[in-house]
Amino acid sequence: MTAQHSLKTELPFLALLALLWGSSYLFIKIAVTEIPPITLIAMRVAGAAAFLLAVMRLRNEKLPRDLRSWKMLLLQAVFNSIGAWTILAWGQQYVDAGLASVLNSTSPIFVFLFTATVTRHESLGGRKLLGALVGFLGIVLIVGFDALRGLGAQVAGQLACLTGAALYACAAIYGKRFNFLSAVSTATGTMICATVFLVPVALVVERPWAMNPSAEAIGATLILSVVCTGVALLLYFRLVRTIGSMGVASQSYLRAGVGVVFGMMFLGETLAPPVAAGIAAAIVGVALIIIPARRLESTA
Repeated sequence: MTAQHSLKTELPFLALLALLWGSSYLFIKIAVTEIPPITLIAMRVAGAAAFLLAVMRLRNEKLPRDLRSWKMLLLQAVFNSIGAWTILAWGQQYVDAGLASVLNSTSPIFVFLFTATVTRHESLGGRKLLGALVGFLGIVLIVGFDALRGLGAQVAGQLACLTGAALYACAAIYGKRFNFLSAVSTATGTMICATVFLVPVALVVERPWAMNPSAEAIGATLILSVVCTGVALLLYFRLVRTIGSMGVASQSYLRAGVGVVFGMMFLGETLAPPVAAGIAAAIVGVALIIIPARRLESTA
């Protein structure tokens, strides 16, 4: 399959992944007001694991049985869910959804830095760096500069969102190592590892049996588990293989826009006038990252 054909095939999946993960900001914000953060993420990964196990059964696929594979899946779970999702859910208790989406959208920049200085597992170049910076500028425009005025007010929550972005970057890079497993096996194994770790922690630290969440919070958690996690991870591990670490990380620029739009629709957050320019910049940034240089030159 040629790079051009692959890109045409994968772009709809990238957009769908951005939609699913962008909407997760809304559902986290709704659920975390009534469900403590560790318990929320434990419910998220447990529900996703159950859904993915059902998918595996329908596809007649099996989980790996060797210790090496499970060690790798555990580390991927630390990067992608145990660490990133938990710390993001905690940070969103103190940071507005718009600012959280901006800070958490920096993962392509972290991917670029880690790839350039540590892993060097795929080619980069100035075009991808420019794409990462233009995309980030687009996110700032989408959210509006007013959101950035809150920087420094809740430092711990903001650092949590940035740490989540760095962990997402590690997940995108490390996810390239799972070519020996199918996307559904990788997603399921990752969620099982996260469940085994997070459920006992939630039981000990937050005593979830004492909470009494509303139907709205439970519904948000179910959507977060099955759709925004189970389905999204199937897309994620496919895209890591087809468009690379920088490419799959670039959806954070698209999902930030989705997160802000959902925040405006359902949480009453404000729409800034330059949002259209920001969306355009985000799309340009993604294009610079994922479209091959020769193809860009041929269309100029």
